[in-house]
Amino acid sequence: MKIRLDHVVKTFHTFRAVRDVSLDIESGELVALLGPSGSGKTTILRMVAGLEYADGGHIYFGDQDATDIPVRDRGVGFVFQHYALFPHMTVAENIAFGMKVSKVKREKAAIAARVEELLRLVRLEGLGDRFPAQISGGQRQRVALARALAVDPKVLLLDEPFGALDANVRRELRRWLREIHDELGITTLFVTHDQEEALDLADRVVILNEGTIVQQGTPEEVCRSPGSAFVTRFLGDANRLEAEVRGGKAHVGSVSLAADGIPDGAAEVYARPSDLEWSAAGPGIAASITRVLDRPGGRRVMAITTGGEHLEFDVEPELAVHAGQQGFVTLRRAQVFAR
Repeated sequence: MKIRLDHVVKTFHTFRAVRDVSLDIESGELVALLGPSGSGKTTILRMVAGLEYADGGHIYFGDQDATDIPVRDRGVGFVFQHYALFPHMTVAENIAFGMKVSKVKREKAAIAARVEELLRLVRLEGLGDRFPAQISGGQRQRVALARALAVDPKVLLLDEPFGALDANVRRELRRWLREIHDELGITTLFVTHDQEEALDLADRVVILNEGTIVQQGTPEEVCRSPGSAFVTRFLGDANRLEAEVRGGKAHVGSVSLAADGIPDGAAEVYARPSDLEWSAAGPGIAASITRVLDRPGGRRVMAITTGGEHLEFDVEPELAVHAGQQGFVTLRRAQVFAR
């Protein structure tokens, strides 16, 4: 089922949460809405679900205008961050609930068979008689997904589905959800503020800020070709340096970088910690190490340039560096944006 948002607007009192958003989600695609708090991502998800109504624009499911269709008639499955399971019902009863109250009547045997099928799908065989309090948080989220899938939705919507879980469980469930999606092929839209989660899971990432789409593309496209300083900062650690652009070159101290298409004048240079290299002899940007952070997979170095700008970069664990050491930082890759 293809979803199309056509110039959608949503206002709460005097605050415009979603500002003229247009977006196409292809049938079978898994799309992440990514952005900081207040960027409009959850409001968009709730409008697609029918839990909020748009104040302007239209939402289409395929060729059907679904803008004003009630939530129970939209054919969507919704998974919330905090599970929303019925504590007095068993796992099997929670999964069966949507089928029992659906307009499409099913025989008890058919419901029971579907529940068993879904328990196998979400790898919870044998746990149907337990209550939510008797299983882990990760298992409860699997039950919530099974319940959403029980009604055979055309569209699956997930609102911060792993936000209440610890990091290891989140990583495991991300892999599992991608496998489920690839097996079922349901058009899926999920909301997250976790960049790693979006980049690991999605076919396409839609980045929002202040109610508007600022960039969208594959994980590779948004990571390798960020369209703005905001996107660069939002998608992870980024060092920022003041620069001056003259004749297609960005000058940072004695270092110059290509700045094609950037007008002459003040600019900003952004570089990831992995894009910086440290050397004792130069050339590069003169800096002094202020702190060394040892981690299981490497060493993170914090430094300050002679111009007072703070930098963070990664070095090999074996490299002998220490606070107070003088040296030079070179930029292997960087993004330049006009100020």
